[in-house]
Amino acid sequence: MLSWTHILVVVALVVLLFGTGRVSDLMGDVAKGIKSFKKGLADDDDEPAARKPDPKIIEGSATQDSASRTKDKAANG
Repeated sequence: MLSWTHILVVVALVVLLFGTGRVSDLMGDVAKGIKSFKKGLADDDDEPAARKPDPKIIEGSATQDSASRTKDKAANG
């Protein structure tokens, strides 16, 4: 089982090996990663409502596409 003394020894060894500057940079990078992860989760929650298509727009564009295809076939005929 790990006790507080074991954890403190491990932290002290990490600081000695990598230096305080590198450890603080690493913690800053971890914090940025957590923030971007949370932002990504929040964006995913917002997207399904924003991406919901309007059936009227889809039907109108499909009608226009089929009409333009018919004109292209007649012209290339």
